[in-house]
Amino acid sequence: MSVSFSSLTSSFSSLSFSSQISHKPDGLSFSRPKSLSLSQVNKIPALVVIASAAPPAELETVDLKKYVKSRLPGGFAAQTIIGTGRRKCAIARVVLQEGTGKVIINYRDAKEYLQGNPLWLQYVKVPLVTLGYESSYDVFVKAEGGGLSGQAQAISLGIARALLRVSEDHRRPLRKEGLLTRDSRIVERKKVGLKKARKAPQFSKR
Repeated sequence: MSVSFSSLTSSFSSLSFSSQISHKPDGLSFSRPKSLSLSQVNKIPALVVIASAAPPAELETVDLKKYVKSRLPGGFAAQTIIGTGRRKCAIARVVLQEGTGKVIINYRDAKEYLQGNPLWLQYVKVPLVTLGYESSYDVFVKAEGGGLSGQAQAISLGIARALLRVSEDHRRPLRKEGLLTRDSRIVERKKVGLKKARKAPQFSKR
């Protein structure tokens, strides 16, 4: 079967190809992203990454902890000049070492730990001042229980007892100032049927 070249040419010429391609086919729609202007870009919130660093107070506590451990090898129990004081529910273990008069309570400076209260700071310093050792010994304290007032008085008794380890001659001046007496007063317990230890509920006759 022979097909002439002219017939093929005429059949191809009859075919028409559309050069226009639909940009939106049926069922599919693609939206072109809009370009942002410079003013809109400036309004986009920027992601700020802030490196979390330890506050200065924590760093100072860590440094004091290392300092105390370097000064007290083996911990509090391994030291020789040590005293224990108690007041209310507070217990203070005190270690004395020759130094310049630093007072460190629970790895913090005494003034910071006792919130700068002059009365509580006076409780801590009275035994050393009585014997003239306020700038001769460093005081390291581990306190727990009770409040700051009770802890301060417990530290005072602990320092006084530790000074007896230094010399027995310190007993007389410390006893004269009443620094070796354990204050046994505590809060009286609440009683059944009463509001507090002794306060009764209000009486109503009718």
